[in-house]
Amino acid sequence: MNDVKLAVLGGVGTGKSALTVRFLTKRFIGEYASNFESIYNKYLDFEGKQLNLEIHDPCSQPQKAKFSLTRELHWADGFVIVYDISDRSSFAFAKALIYRIREPQTSHCKRAVESAMVLVGNKQDLCHMREVGWEEGQKLALDHRCQFCELSAAEQSLEVELMFLKVIKDVLTNSKLKEKRRPSGSKSMAKLINNVFGKRRKSV
Repeated sequence: MNDVKLAVLGGVGTGKSALTVRFLTKRFIGEYASNFESIYNKYLDFEGKQLNLEIHDPCSQPQKAKFSLTRELHWADGFVIVYDISDRSSFAFAKALIYRIREPQTSHCKRAVESAMVLVGNKQDLCHMREVGWEEGQKLALDHRCQFCELSAAEQSLEVELMFLKVIKDVLTNSKLKEKRRPSGSKSMAKLINNVFGKRRKSV
């Protein structure tokens, strides 16, 4: 079984938890406590593969506060970055999160291929209060090599499901690319090292 780990990140009140629960249960719940973090587990049959999906929904951080994603960068295979289209400050925070994930300085957790990532403009049902244009979100995503969509966790269950499935597909594609780029003989070398030091690798 393949393990897929996603981190859902964004500012306070952007609807991170609402998106996650909508995907997992197809239900919408508008109010969530934002002072604790959750890890959700779900088993999926995706394109003929059995997946063990873990979704990390960390507690919201003040959008002006300094933040560290070191733990998430090491843990997650993919990222869902959420902002509220009716709140420009949440878009600025989403941009900072994307910069942090994509910045080259994170060499301590450098990967063979870039992490899968989608930028989500949530609360499309509040278009009459819009502060962030669709074109702005699209440009930010293009500039940083990630997917982009606008949707409403409150009204669009199918769109939310398709967004998560797209990220999962990108994670699995990246996993295949990593295997292809792995130097020949590395598996046998890893096995030799494990035999010598008595360590067991967890298959992914």
